Amino acid sequence: MGKYVIKRVLLMLLTFFIIMSGCFILIRLLPNVPAQQFGKDMNLVLQRRVRQGLVDANGNAIPMIQQYWHFITRTLIGGDWGVSESLYIGQDCFKIFLGKLPATMLLNVYAMIFSVPLGLILGIYAALRKNKWQDHVISTGVMIFVSVPSYVYAFLVQYLLCYKAKLFPLVMKSGTNYMTWSMFHSMLPAILSLSFGSIAGFARYTRAELTEVLTSEYLLLARTKGLTKGQTTRRHALRNAMVVIFPMIIGEFLGIIGGSLIIENIFVVPGVGPLYVNSITALDYNFFMLLSGFYTIIGLASGILLDLSYGFIDPRIRIGSKANGKY
Repeated sequence: MGKYVIKRVLLMLLTFFIIMSGCFILIRLLPNVPAQQFGKDMNLVLQRRVRQGLVDANGNAIPMIQQYWHFITRTLIGGDWGVSESLYIGQDCFKIFLGKLPATMLLNVYAMIFSVPLGLILGIYAALRKNKWQDHVISTGVMIFVSVPSYVYAFLVQYLLCYKAKLFPLVMKSGTNYMTWSMFHSMLPAILSLSFGSIAGFARYTRAELTEVLTSEYLLLARTKGLTKGQTTRRHALRNAMVVIFPMIIGEFLGIIGGSLIIENIFVVPGVGPLYVNSITALDYNFFMLLSGFYTIIGLASGILLDLSYGFIDPRIRIGSKANGKY
């Protein structure tokens, strides 16, 4: 297991390095527009670019290979992601990022707390009522909610619950008092919009896995020994089904962070998502590189944690172990 973990981490770092290198090269090929319509002090911009290794003291661009070396040593190794040149002129990009991160993380944590229990309950109920009208209703709803993009739910929630029913504000409340009731109340439309797809996904996988387990031979043997259907479901079926379902919960939590980018923009959540979109439209390349690295590492880490979680949840699974002298 240890060798497998080390191998996967090294491959993750290599993949991250390749993706970030590709982003850097593509960004440097684009025209850098230090236009004065952004209200920048061009002398300060020149000083920042000299420090970042993009131009020399006279403002002339240095060779790409030298820019790339400065990027590796200053950013990927040194952790200095530079300062903003458009959105937050002169402010450190990483500090701004850390200030935006709590809103994004809290939104996704609330969405998972809401969607995981509800999705599991619907999936278990559908599996226990297989081929009955309850199962058909849940399965139809799951297919609809899985197929429709999350931003469609966001518009429906805004129109029906915020505009018509006036149960929630149209956008999230400003400020950083995230643990107050008023802030949570303003976040609920975004939480609901982000949860619909996750609930449908959890219900679908739970129903499929539990249905397969309930029809297995060892459960039929348990029933013949005198256990009731409820006892076999609780003691055997759910435990074995969770071997597949629980890792999906871990992967979904990490993957949903990337999926909340659009939802954050619609409900004006002061998180990482709007910052990423604005960095592209404002040509703030330092922010773009930082946030591209953030979303890349989230996607790579979710894949590793998803694979490793199987071995920790089910002791019978030994990832990377040898069987009959072969892997």
